[in-house]
Amino acid sequence: MLVELAIGDAYGAGFEYAPTEFLLANNTARGYVQHPTHLGVRPGAYTDDTQMTIAVAELLVSGEPWTARRLAENFVRAFHRDPREGYASGFHRLLGEVPDGAELLRRIRPDSDKSGAAMRSGPIGLLPELAEVLRHAEVQARVTHDTPAGVASAQAAALAVHYCHFDLGPVAEIGAWITRHVPGDWSAPWRGKVGSKGAMSVRAALTALAANTGLTELLRACVAFTGDVDTVATIALAAASRSAQYARDLPSELVHGLEDGDYGRNYLAQLDKRLLP
Repeated sequence: MLVELAIGDAYGAGFEYAPTEFLLANNTARGYVQHPTHLGVRPGAYTDDTQMTIAVAELLVSGEPWTARRLAENFVRAFHRDPREGYASGFHRLLGEVPDGAELLRRIRPDSDKSGAAMRSGPIGLLPELAEVLRHAEVQARVTHDTPAGVASAQAAALAVHYCHFDLGPVAEIGAWITRHVPGDWSAPWRGKVGSKGAMSVRAALTALAANTGLTELLRACVAFTGDVDTVATIALAAASRSAQYARDLPSELVHGLEDGDYGRNYLAQLDKRLLP
């Protein structure tokens, strides 16, 4: 799951808020592309979406208590050991300044309804109990996105993985099922450009999930929305990678082209094994 969502993130990063003409010419899924203006993110490199997901996954497999303090600690540690671009500028600066999770919690203003809590929720969906998925997603969301919309989008993203992982029904009905458990109309199809709010990214991801059957066509569909497409692809591929109804057909150029440094493809695969024993 982590490898697939990182591929979605890295592929989508080449198209985040890029001009439509660039997207139409390059959204082929035959390889990673250099973003026309975000030149600091090289092709095949993932962004904050995956880095923060790693922090969440590491806490899940550690067996340590699921608390705001420990989550904040993991967010700070993941950033300091492997600084990278992709974060909102203010949060990037804050992570660079704080020495630990306690200081992050002291200084942050968690009043956002944007997509940061949703993008990192995927691994939480692997928990077997629905109530625990909702609780874990809420706790991690409130560290940075302590708003009703921020929490709901994080819960919806986690439930997308839960629905697929435990094969709870046809993927085409995923939005209707989530709507029964999380406030909001998650079955309403998303159309057009995806903005920065978490509900937008999740609804777009669910729309693409319901309409496709293979990871490659799903990835292209996520990017085709335009806007914050790396987050859409991260959320969608996290869920689809756990679905028996989806073909695992990502091109080798994307799999092997994903970054493979200390916290790259091999690290993600090893962490996947701990999440999915």
